[in-house]
Amino acid sequence: MRRPFITLLAANAFSVTGNVLSMLAIPWFVLETTHSAGLTGVAAFATTFPIVVSAAFGGTLVDWLGFRWASVLSDLISGLVVLAVPALVLTTGLSYPLLLVLLFVRWLAATPGETARKAMLPDLSALGGVPIERATAAYDGVSRGATMVGAPLAGLLILWIGPSALLFVDGVTFLCSAVLIAGGVPWADGGPRDSGGYLSDLRDGLRFLWRDRLQLSAASMIVVVNMLDTGVTQVLLALYARDVAGDPRAFGLLTGVLGAGAVAGTIAYGTAAARLPRRLTYGCCFFLAGVPRVLVLALGAPIPVALAVTALSGFAAGAINPILGVLQFDRIPVRLRARVLSTLTATTYAGMPMGGLLAGSLTEVTDLSITLYAFTGVYLLASVPPFVCRSWRELDQPHPAST
Repeated sequence: MRRPFITLLAANAFSVTGNVLSMLAIPWFVLETTHSAGLTGVAAFATTFPIVVSAAFGGTLVDWLGFRWASVLSDLISGLVVLAVPALVLTTGLSYPLLLVLLFVRWLAATPGETARKAMLPDLSALGGVPIERATAAYDGVSRGATMVGAPLAGLLILWIGPSALLFVDGVTFLCSAVLIAGGVPWADGGPRDSGGYLSDLRDGLRFLWRDRLQLSAASMIVVVNMLDTGVTQVLLALYARDVAGDPRAFGLLTGVLGAGAVAGTIAYGTAAARLPRRLTYGCCFFLAGVPRVLVLALGAPIPVALAVTALSGFAAGAINPILGVLQFDRIPVRLRARVLSTLTATTYAGMPMGGLLAGSLTEVTDLSITLYAFTGVYLLASVPPFVCRSWRELDQPHPAST
């Protein structure tokens, strides 16, 4: 019975598309209305900080609500808040401080839905008879595909209808995701879970992550890269498109090509995963996913070259999330799944609020090229642990999770 699994993938595609549209529409909206890289960085902070807060404290609530209804409520709230932005622009007007408040609420509500959908994946893949390696690759591939389609579409729509009108489309995508999960996914919450209260359950997730050195090391790598990616995606690419390319479509194309390469990489990894060493594959792909695509922009390469290198980086990135997904589902007990996944999200997103601020402020005091070189160096340093840390050897060893 694969229909619920396919419905989950479709709902996640809608939700991810909505996130991509927001990620491109909001920076361009702020640049268009304020003409300030610094204020664009502040908007990026208002987008990412609530993700960390929600992920840190929301996993236990997802356990309590149930995966399905947590996903539905998350998407409903996100959709309504996003629709409020263009509605206010067209009626009473929207001030910059109010925009920051709406961004905070929208992303505060979004993260539990992401956790809930991911937590449903093992149960629905088992229900449909899909091996977990292929299920994680399919889940990530659909997300990458949504990014691939959503980013260039956003760039075109920004040009044709403007970022404010684009947010109407954005809001509808979340409502579609909520309807799909509510009507097409059965109750899939991994069985009963004992609870010792909110704080006790929250400590369980933190304690489990702290004791798992491999996952802690992986999370440390991702926290750095997520911070950098936020700065690149929400500030530096927008500045590159405006100041270097002079065309918002370059913003969407670079993001979309990265997604297209990642889709191809996810498909390739899903096909060959059983024959590849996880640690070496992860380490090489992690390096290729970050360093080349930022370095080529810093070097001032022509747009066709930048697109080609970005596609290669995307292809390498396609293996990263499936490997991490299998690692997590192999090692996290079912009864702790939502709270540990949520804790991982909070940990890996912890640097994201600073990414936009760092990119915006560094560009203000130096220039775009120097900022890109600096980001390239940090990407390189973050890629080292799989090659030198002993705990990473466990990635090639089976480690079944207890129940």
